[in-house]
Order: sequence, then C-alpha cells, then structure tokens
Amino acid sequence: MARSILAKWTVSLFLLLGVFCSQSIAQAINQDSIYFREHYDKKEYMVSMRDGVKLFTVVYSPKDKKEKYPFLMMRTPYSCAPYGEDNYPGSRFGPSMELVREGYIFVRQDVRGRFMSEGTFTWMAPNQSDPKKWDESMDTYDSIDWLVKNIKNNNGKVGTYGGSYPGFYVVAGMIDAHPALKAAMPSAPMADLWQGDDMVHNGAFLMPHNINFINNFGVKRPVPLKKYPAGNMQYDTPDGYDFWLRQGPLSNLNKNFFKGENIHWEEYRNHPTYDEFWKSRNVRPHLKNITPAVMTVGGWFDAQDIRGPFYVYQGIKSHSQNTSNRLILGPWYHGSWSSQKGDRSANIYWDSNTGEYYRQELELKFYNFHLKGKGSMDLPQVMAFNTGANKWHNFDQWPPKDLQTKNLYFNPNGELAEHAKSDGDNFDEFTHDPKKPVPFTQEITTRFGNDWMVEDQRFASRRPDVLVYVSEPLKEDLTIAGSIGVHLVASTSGTDADFIVKVIDVYPNDAADPADNPQKIKMGGYQMLLRGDPIRAKFRNSLEKPEPMVPNQPTKLNFDLTDAFHTFKKGHRIMVQVQGSWFPMLDINPGKFMDLYNDSKESDYQKNTQRIYRSNTEKSFISLQVYQP
Repeated sequence: MARSILAKWTVSLFLLLGVFCSQSIAQAINQDSIYFREHYDKKEYMVSMRDGVKLFTVVYSPKDKKEKYPFLMMRTPYSCAPYGEDNYPGSRFGPSMELVREGYIFVRQDVRGRFMSEGTFTWMAPNQSDPKKWDESMDTYDSIDWLVKNIKNNNGKVGTYGGSYPGFYVVAGMIDAHPALKAAMPSAPMADLWQGDDMVHNGAFLMPHNINFINNFGVKRPVPLKKYPAGNMQYDTPDGYDFWLRQGPLSNLNKNFFKGENIHWEEYRNHPTYDEFWKSRNVRPHLKNITPAVMTVGGWFDAQDIRGPFYVYQGIKSHSQNTSNRLILGPWYHGSWSSQKGDRSANIYWDSNTGEYYRQELELKFYNFHLKGKGSMDLPQVMAFNTGANKWHNFDQWPPKDLQTKNLYFNPNGELAEHAKSDGDNFDEFTHDPKKPVPFTQEITTRFGNDWMVEDQRFASRRPDVLVYVSEPLKEDLTIAGSIGVHLVASTSGTDADFIVKVIDVYPNDAADPADNPQKIKMGGYQMLLRGDPIRAKFRNSLEKPEPMVPNQPTKLNFDLTDAFHTFKKGHRIMVQVQGSWFPMLDINPGKFMDLYNDSKESDYQKNTQRIYRSNTEKSFISLQVYQP
C-alpha cells in the first residue's frame, strides 16, 4: 500500500516537473516575444529590383534612436510570416535573442517568386556571370542598396545570415557583393545538391527528405500567397518504411502523387544525372573575390547539408585568399546551433552547452566586430568540436596539418585491422532483397529526422544482409580529423547496386548510461553511428555518365565519407558496416542499370548477391586521417 502511494506521488511529481519545464520554456519564449515587440517597430515594403520585380521585405527597427544600427538580413524561400505590420513573430527573432538585445535592424525578405514577392522562382541561381541575366547575387545587391538608402537610422553596414536554403542565399549574396555588405554568416548552406547536400549522395537519391520537401515547395504559385499551398502527397501511416515500400518504384511517384504538376519533381525526372542543369546550381565555382568577412557554420551531425559548409569554406580559401574566412564546426544537428542548448545529440552528450556558447561567444562577437566596431576579432580561423573527447579545438585551417593516414582492412571473420589477411573465400557476401531493405533507423517515422545520425546501429548489425567488421578494443585514444576514405573491391550479380558504408564507434560493454536518461538507453555496447554514406555503383566513375556494372566482376568503388573530428576512446572499438540498402532514406536500387526516376518497373526489382572482396590482391579498407593533439 505504502509503495503504491509512493509510486503515485512519484508519477505525480514527474508530471508536475514536466508541466513546470514546459511552462518555463513557454514563459521564456513569451518574454522574448514581449521584449521584441516592445523594443522594435515593424514595417513592410515592396522593394524594386533592377528589372522591376518587387520583393516583399520586412524591416524590424529598434525603437531606441540614440545610435545608428547595422542591418542583419535574411533572404528566405520559407516565408517572412507573420504578415501584417501589427503581427510579430512568436518565437524566432533574427539569428538569436543575444543579437536582438544587442540592437540591430533585422530584415527578412521573401525571395523572388516565393510567397508575397513578385517574379518567378528559380532553384538555386548563384551567379550567371552575365549582367543581362538575373541571379540571386543581383537581388541581394539591389536589396542592400535600397535598405541603406531608405531605412532611417542605419550605419551603412549590413550583415547577412541564414541556414540551409537561406544559407545558400547568404553565399550567393557574397558574390559580387554590395560595398555595404561587411559580414556574412552562412550556416549549413546548400552548395551543390548533386554532390553531397540535400538531394543526392554519390548518385543515390535521398527520397523522403526530398519528397517531403518538394511536396509543398514544388507546387506552382499562380499569384503571391501568404501560406504554403497543399501538396499532393499525404501519408496514411506514421510508419515511413511501410509507406514508401508500398509506393514501389521511384517512377510511381509521378503517377501516384505529382502527375506532372510538381515543378521540382519534373526537374528531378528531367535531369537524373549531374548535367548542366545541376552544375549551373553549384555555387562553388563562383566564390571568387569575396569581399565581406565570412564565418561559415556547420554541424557534425547535420543530416541535410553536412558537406555545404566545407564546400563554401574551401571554395573561398581556394579562390579568395585575402578574404577573412572562418569555419565553425560544432556537434550539432541541422539548425540546432541557432536555438538549442547544444548539450547533446539524441543519446550522446557533449558535456557543455555548445549551442549557447556559439551564440554568445562566436556569433555575437563576429557581427559586433564587423558591423559595430565593438570588441576584437580574436577568433581562430577554424574552431572545431572534437566529438568523443568533447572539447573545442582551434586550427589555422581545415583539415588540420600533418595528419597521418591509417588504413583499416576488412579481414576474415569480421575483423577490422591495420594489416590485411586472407582466407580461402577471399570475399564476404550478402543478398540484397528489394522487398526487405535495410532500414536507416529503427524509429517509426515519416521524417528524415536528425537522431539517426548518432543512432545505435545494433538493429542493423544483427541482419544477415549487413556485413560487419570490427576492431579489437583500442589500447589508447585514437583521434581522426578530415575525411574518411572508403576503398571497396565489390561486385554484384546484377548491373547496378548500392553499397552503403558506415563507420561506427562501439562503446565498451560496461559503458555508463547517461545521468539524464528518460528513454532508459543502455550505453553498454552502444554502436554509435559516426559517419555513413552510399555509392550508387553506376556513378562510380562519373556522376555525369553512369555505366553498368559487369555482373559478378570485382570492381573498385572509391569514395569519401564526410569529414569528422572524433576521438575513439581507449577501450572502444571501431566498426564498419556494409549493406545494399538504407531505406527509406535512399530509394531502393533494383540491381539493374536504368533511369530510376522514369523507367523503373516493379518487375525490375529482383534479389541480387553483393560481394566485398578482401584477398591479398583485392583489398577492401577504410582510410582514417589520424590527428595527434
């Protein structure tokens, strides 16, 4: 009886604590909203571009006129809502509340062809190198020119910010920049959709992420509007694995949902390789003579635009050597640096509030120095958070200098070791069954999500269609920095196949559980996904000109996993998993060389046998870049 009463009181206490925490968060947001309304005036404008098209622009100016303020501008395809000069945002104000309290003129703009702006929307138009052709660089220039000439009480300096797609607009605006643009901070910028950003990874299509996005985003807009139009696709279950499996071949999506009416699905269907359409939307070649100071932000566990920050940083470093060019790499998922504490990613904790640190000590300092002349710019060229060791490090470049290469070979009996061994078989194999693909997460979801980026991979390692190679427990800490090279010798019984390679940090069996552990996660033996990516074999030699595999012929497949900065702790093990599907994150490869967007049929999807070779002459291995702190 006493235990029952105690249990009830315990449950009640936790419920009360949950309500209290929720109320505290809501109260903080409400207080921020009140502060913003009390300290800022809102005005809406239609700003004319050089070709006469007008862009809807919202300006929030400090009511205190004792000093002149710089601008912080975000150009977005995702709406400037809420619309109406009496309506203020409910929770998000500028890049952060720290900057709101500091005092800036905040500008948000619907880009051309989106929501309340005039014109026709074009998918990523960085710079046309032709003054007679419109591009996003020109719209950014014209918008800044209008702002500094027409908004009162400004100090003539402009900073830009934005993450993901708005991050692309920051990068585009840095090209042929207006003289007033002094500081640009692209975070998780889209840079090259066909080479590792949102759309395609090594030729494999990121299905739910792209389809969920274009379902609304690709609907035609006959007139300016204030809210998203309804998309044609609706989920009939919370189980995305089941939903996408029932849709069948990728080509069915047009018949089942889009019916030729979704602008972006038509672009995908009409351009199934890395052709001129996609090349013209690659921002990297245009990063020349960049004049604003740049600080690019990326998250190690960003599921959407993890490569974009590296592309932008390296592009400026290569083509604009005199530009102030900084890179911040934190242990974040997509956008979490801008609003979250940053103390963890799913079940992995970082021992500090990295998001709060970024906003208070890095972002605020960057803008204040370049736009207000306050403080000093003593930030390093590169600041990177070491996951595993849970510490920030300063570098003068990325990747760091003097890295040493360590190869780990796939050996018999699932061994991963520094020296290659062989046995009688010389290969390992699995059956790829398109009707029973390997899931990318054990979560029941229809979303692309974030938590899977560090998810426990034991659910996959126990499947017969996943090859597993694991090292002995490490005798000392091993820190890696930079890209992870994948070198496979592989074959398939068909004419095409996907090979997904995952690098995993395996915790000791006696690893302690987190102190804050509401989901009762067991960290003993936890297989933390660190990096993973596919290669669609037909694109092994070229993203422009795919070519079939020769059935059952050993073939070299070389590609890189995204950069990491991670310490495998003493007693941990390094694991590599290889599989033929990652569903539904990737569409299913039927095992047949073909145009999957347009020509695939149910009958094309057949079982095939995929092999990984590990003989003395046909070695499969990964290459790690070892950093000595």
